[in-house]
Amino acid sequence: LLEDEGEDEFVMREPLQLSGHLKTPVRSIRFDRSTHGTRLGSGGSDGSVVLWDIVAETGLFRLLGHRGGITDIEFVRPGEFDGLITSSLDGLIKVWDLDGQCCTQTIASHRGEVWGLGCRNVVSNTSEGNNDRWRMLSGGVDGQVRVWTVTAPKRNSKGQQSNNDNDDKEKMDIDETKTEETEDQDSVCTYMGSLLPPPNTATSSERIASVQWHPNGRYVGISRANEKTVDIYVIRMKQRRIKRRKEKEGKSKEEKKPGKKRGILDDPSSDEEEGDAMETEDVLDVSTIKASDEFGYVGTVRASSKGFLFPPYKEKGALLTVICALASNELEVRKLVEEQKSKAVTSEKVLAMDMYGHPTGIRSIALSSDDNHACTVSKSILKVWNVASRSCIRSIAPTLEENQSKKKSSTLYGLCVVFLPGNTHLVLGTREGHLLVVDIASGDVVFEEEDAHEGAIWCVDVRNPNPQQQNVTLVTGSADKSVKFWDLQAHQDEESGAVHPMVVHTRTLKMTDDVVAVRYSHSHDPSKRMVFVSTLDSNIKVFFDDTLKFFLNLYGHKLPALALDASDDDTILASGGADKSIKIWGLDFGDTHRTLHGHGDSITDLRFVKKTHYFFTTSKDGTVRYWDGDRFDQILLLNGHSAEVNSLAVSRTGAFVLTGGMDRQVRIWERTRDMVFPQEEKERALEKVFDKIDRDEGGSAAILRRSRGDNDEDDEQAEDMEKADEPQSEAAVKRSILSVASGDRIMECIERADQELKESAAFKKSQPGKSRTPNLFLLGMEPAPYVLWALRSVKTAELEQSLLILPLSHIERLVYYIIVLLRKGQGVELCSKVAIFLVKTHQNQLIANRTLNTPLRELKRLVKLRLFESRNVVGFNLAAMKAISKFAAEQKNANFVSDQPQEDIWAELGFGSDVGAALQGDGLITFYLSEVFVKTKFIYTQISELLFEHCFGMNSWTKNG
Repeated sequence: LLEDEGEDEFVMREPLQLSGHLKTPVRSIRFDRSTHGTRLGSGGSDGSVVLWDIVAETGLFRLLGHRGGITDIEFVRPGEFDGLITSSLDGLIKVWDLDGQCCTQTIASHRGEVWGLGCRNVVSNTSEGNNDRWRMLSGGVDGQVRVWTVTAPKRNSKGQQSNNDNDDKEKMDIDETKTEETEDQDSVCTYMGSLLPPPNTATSSERIASVQWHPNGRYVGISRANEKTVDIYVIRMKQRRIKRRKEKEGKSKEEKKPGKKRGILDDPSSDEEEGDAMETEDVLDVSTIKASDEFGYVGTVRASSKGFLFPPYKEKGALLTVICALASNELEVRKLVEEQKSKAVTSEKVLAMDMYGHPTGIRSIALSSDDNHACTVSKSILKVWNVASRSCIRSIAPTLEENQSKKKSSTLYGLCVVFLPGNTHLVLGTREGHLLVVDIASGDVVFEEEDAHEGAIWCVDVRNPNPQQQNVTLVTGSADKSVKFWDLQAHQDEESGAVHPMVVHTRTLKMTDDVVAVRYSHSHDPSKRMVFVSTLDSNIKVFFDDTLKFFLNLYGHKLPALALDASDDDTILASGGADKSIKIWGLDFGDTHRTLHGHGDSITDLRFVKKTHYFFTTSKDGTVRYWDGDRFDQILLLNGHSAEVNSLAVSRTGAFVLTGGMDRQVRIWERTRDMVFPQEEKERALEKVFDKIDRDEGGSAAILRRSRGDNDEDDEQAEDMEKADEPQSEAAVKRSILSVASGDRIMECIERADQELKESAAFKKSQPGKSRTPNLFLLGMEPAPYVLWALRSVKTAELEQSLLILPLSHIERLVYYIIVLLRKGQGVELCSKVAIFLVKTHQNQLIANRTLNTPLRELKRLVKLRLFESRNVVGFNLAAMKAISKFAAEQKNANFVSDQPQEDIWAELGFGSDVGAALQGDGLITFYLSEVFVKTKFIYTQISELLFEHCFGMNSWTKNG
């Protein structure tokens, strides 16, 4: 986009987009650490949970069962059990078996919605053994934190025992057999108790907002919804847990005095009971330990946090470090310190990061003339950003000096801002009616015009100098029913002697109502330059700038026009109002060219792209829209903000757009090289509207039943029966217009490739020995590579859904082209994936077709051959990496000892801890590490599942295969 300047700051790789949730927003996500982050679980507002394969970029399956939104997700792996635990707003916690894709346990002990869930393996040292000890903490609206122990299901553990164990079980007593039959064989979570509140603190009834574990698995933090504290608990060691349990039992025994009289219903004491009591004192069963024995209170971090997190490091001399996200859009780092004398634990503030976020919603955005810097304004903060690096370079709190301020206000509420020519100073308009000139380099207010207006200054615009007029003029519009013009002059500071600009009032234009927006036209001719003023009476008045003579009165909005702008040639004026409409006016006679509708709420800002009739609009509905002012069509709809959008700024080249809103976000929208077809955008918007209506009214089947006049009671009974028979899992696919279009494109490419083969064969017969001109419709490629190009053009997340659209005749031809590609060794990964999916999906149809027996055998041979070759390449590369890491370890300084152990990210991949040093040092293994990891994951997944032999009808598979 910036080829002229030789920069590529805005060229970014397209992120991976996973689409599988059915028209509902995603509430929670979680990566699976046991698979090194290659699996991702996401929960939606409709209660569905989708498991994703990040490497394959596709959804594995969707889990169904919850009736409310998913609040949290946790992956667990106690023993050989591969499980997933989810909490929901329906008050249930479900444990899922990912191998069987079913729910093994449902916990309904919570009295309401479950908001917090945390699960961790708390075995952190070798003294406790290598056995897994998983603990789960859950909290809901009742404010109680429940503790559960997570173990592998007994059904699985029994299945793993040897035949000798089965023979021994047959010899067990009948009573023990009956007892085991009554136990739940699928239970994973067992209740241990609840956490005790901090000492000297009453039990809180506020709902649990978040449960977070420390990376080392020893500490856990609990935060509540409306409280400004985070309670920290620690996992006691094994000896301390048993000791605490013995102390509790000792206290209970002391309460039973020897001379105490026994009741009538009490059983007489016996020698056997006394002997059992002595054995309990010596050896205590660890399974009897409760939550209060295992978890101990450490301290409390006091901060008005909306969320918190434990970093993997800790400050020097501190027990642990906590990072809190405050309600003011700041990050605060706190540490827990234990006093040496009193042993009391207190929290201390280490660092506060308030540079990169606005505490309140963004009111205005301005962009410098060279597009290098941007300025955003919120309630009491003004921030200057570097657009290229996306970093905040200056954060300014605009204030007035107390000896000169009549109102003695400490901070000012900024409403509008504009860059002055030269991009070294800013002019800020405030709600208090002041005009401030801010120096960007120093961050100081170098000039203030107090009480420039008697009301709030809603808008400010600058008239850039031209060859006829060298002076710079500002215009401001206020709620005091006036438009004021200001000249920019030089001002020398008496103390420092520095020269700064200052504003001097020159003219005033009185209006009949409050001024909402004011803008200059773009003409350089002083006699043709105009000023556009929008007032609260829903009218737009046009004046000449040189004489302030009235020219046009534009009326038509039902509510005030909150934003307006003119094109560069001053032929049209566009205005957006609180009536949700956009009007395009002709500036020759003031006629209305067209009224555009599309936004669902008031339009807050409008800006034209330089030297075009295209313009952007923002609205309180949280959307940004791109319009064509000549054809009166909407080009693009940009979604991303979670609240109303207040302001926007367009770059001088139109390469990017900045938007800011009440969600405290500054979003950058970049222009890409992709073609946009307005008709497809309209069809996509209509599909969303129909889907929303269909979802709100209960689906198409419910609409048809209501139109026929069917009984509602019968419908309710039918729905109950359907819910009872619903499966617990399904395919994680979502059919969309894009997937259908991709399937049609694949079919079209196959047909073109077949036609090219026929024409090539006819050409060789008619003109043997001559070369044929490449077909431009196939992009100059051969038929098989052209089909491979078509498959690669489909997004990975939509590939399987697109292949389902293909008819059987096209599938046969696609199998033929895959065989040709595999023989040449082209696109091995993609071709193998497509072949396995097609054979697995259409197994019966393909096997029934006898003409495909030979191609399927050849396809089987080629897939196995190419995958094993790729696996050998990956193994060779891994061996090279290990050899290089060994060489790097020998070269490393053995005398260097780090103060703190660093996290070994390479050990998880099996490469060794010195691969990172080799990567940063000699650069010997810079060859596609990520590609090697992707290949490894794909190949071992495909071979381990052994799908091909099963799909071709083989009865069994040998272990050596």
